[in-house]
Amino acid sequence: MPVISEPKNICCLRLSSIGDCINALATIQLIQKQQPQANITWLIGKTESSLMSGIPGINLITYNKKGGLKEYLRIKNILKNQSFDCLLDMQSSLKASLLSLLVKTQKKMGFDKERAMDMQQVFTNIKVKSPDSPHVIDGFMAFAKEIGCTPEKPVWDFHLTDSDYSVANKYKIDKSTVILSPCSSKDYKNWTIVGYIEICRFAISKGLKVAICTGKSKKEKAFADMIIEGCTNTIDKIINLSGKTSLREMLGVIHHAGMVVSPDSAAVHMANALNVPVVGIYAHHNPARVGPCNFMKYAVSVYDTEIRKEHSDVSNLKWRTRVRNKHAMMTITSAEVKKAMNDVIIDYHL
Repeated sequence: MPVISEPKNICCLRLSSIGDCINALATIQLIQKQQPQANITWLIGKTESSLMSGIPGINLITYNKKGGLKEYLRIKNILKNQSFDCLLDMQSSLKASLLSLLVKTQKKMGFDKERAMDMQQVFTNIKVKSPDSPHVIDGFMAFAKEIGCTPEKPVWDFHLTDSDYSVANKYKIDKSTVILSPCSSKDYKNWTIVGYIEICRFAISKGLKVAICTGKSKKEKAFADMIIEGCTNTIDKIINLSGKTSLREMLGVIHHAGMVVSPDSAAVHMANALNVPVVGIYAHHNPARVGPCNFMKYAVSVYDTEIRKEHSDVSNLKWRTRVRNKHAMMTITSAEVKKAMNDVIIDYHL
């Protein structure tokens, strides 16, 4: 039985990361579909908020995680005259838990002991049972079930506009384009420069072109430059979009493309949500937990191999257990990634 049926006012709390907020969006849009009477407020991080802007029916309260006490008091002032039937606290972190104190409701839902961390259970009074599936998105969907929703396959609608497609149109991104997003949020989750160069050449040998997309930091732009410099003989088939897109323009670029290749990054989750085939590259985190749920068959992973090197018994690992070897991504071969890419090319007639 659900904890509460058809609540009228719902507060959702998920500040970050981009990928996790994309997964949270599927949960929120399921609630919108099945409980259209609900008013939904979402406490979300500043960067992540820019991705969700323009999506109807969601009141975004943007929190600047670098704003300190002044920002906390600003959020307190926004929420002081609001009350909610329930809080869906889908972020297990102390910062999020402290924000949850500002949400007026009798029902504060959080993760159970399997998925909670940073003392989240102290701040919630309803523990949402972890599903049998280890995937993050299924854990989020369990919150929707607690308020009376029936589980469905995740569906996303970002309500993209002509402006969001402006970069894609300018650079003529189409189904013959492979998007390479080579940088993860953590350097140790990145694959090798040599590997990226080899798969760029492979894609071009198949008659495709490659668009390299990164964030705006100097480090990521330099990473992209090194890949491009290694593709000297085929450089005319490479489009450098490094630092040239907003998050919503990145959605537009990926939506027009034929395939995405990336380590654990926002681009993987964007492609998955837009139903664009994606080759995810994993070593440190279990793709069954964090990978693209619609395209797991194309995931390239050495997680199972590497985790067995660090744990003699893998039958009862904690949900978040990751590979600690900082060089684990180096064990992935370009042949493995090329095979996955070729499978996509065949399956989708690229």
